Amino acid sequence: MAAAVSNAGGLGILTSLTQPSPDDLRKEIRRCRSMTDKPFGVNLTVLPTISPPPYGDYAQVIIDEGIKIVETAGLVKDYVPKFKEAGCVILHKCTTIRHSLSAVKMGVDFLSIDGFECAGHVGEHDIPNFVLLNRAQEQLRKPDGSIVPFIASGGMANGRSLAAALSLGACGINMGTRFMCTVEAPIHHNIKESMVKATEDDTELLMRRWTNTARFYKNPVTQAAGKIERESKTGKFEEIQDYVSGKRGRQVFLNGDPDYGVWTAGICMGLIHDIPTCDELLKRIEMEAKDAVQQQASQWKDDSRARL
Repeated sequence: MAAAVSNAGGLGILTSLTQPSPDDLRKEIRRCRSMTDKPFGVNLTVLPTISPPPYGDYAQVIIDEGIKIVETAGLVKDYVPKFKEAGCVILHKCTTIRHSLSAVKMGVDFLSIDGFECAGHVGEHDIPNFVLLNRAQEQLRKPDGSIVPFIASGGMANGRSLAAALSLGACGINMGTRFMCTVEAPIHHNIKESMVKATEDDTELLMRRWTNTARFYKNPVTQAAGKIERESKTGKFEEIQDYVSGKRGRQVFLNGDPDYGVWTAGICMGLIHDIPTCDELLKRIEMEAKDAVQQQASQWKDDSRARL
């Protein structure tokens, strides 16, 4: 998948924790290199989990394999210096301006500003991109006063998304949910079809009670977990632990049953209407963005002569 995105002109990102072990990540990196001669990156997300994986070992594989673009998210303070020492460019995901400013001080190179529209962990502040990107453009400055580069993440699915993000100060967009609905995405076709049929109303937020809010595709499992979360007298996470199990969620992508477990998806599902190849999708986005920008520009009239 990452190779297909890079070959199409984007920057493909491998996700470390979708690999069962650090050694499997090493094999996947090498497999990706055999499929593309274009740049690609690797993501490392460090979050509170039921059973924490060996984050340090995953990070070491990224370094040992000579990856030069690393996308980070979560509690990565201990890993940023190691990546920087290895000559990596670090793209860090943030859901608030406060966290973004902390990431800049931490030494990351550029930011992925993650609006509330996104899939997965949305943070606890619920700030959508129309405001968040504006604030990023206002606030994110390096010590020399120059703007810290950032891309827009969350709710991005087509060329109009790209044009809007650029107008708000972003350098580009980051897409996850949209790329799940491509020919090359390594998930069951039934899941892709479920996403095409879904609307922007078909997601559910869980785990807010434990300040670990995440957005999932709405199904009977998320609805049952949400009911327990709202009505529990004890407030113990263990009551929904089995419902939000990642192991159960991963099976969804293999067995094709969208109701088997929880799986992340963003509200941009409402903008997804087909299952193109990565190449077709990126070419379409480029043309749509170009058309949108030209249409916007055509609505402005230079009245400077009238003022003279």
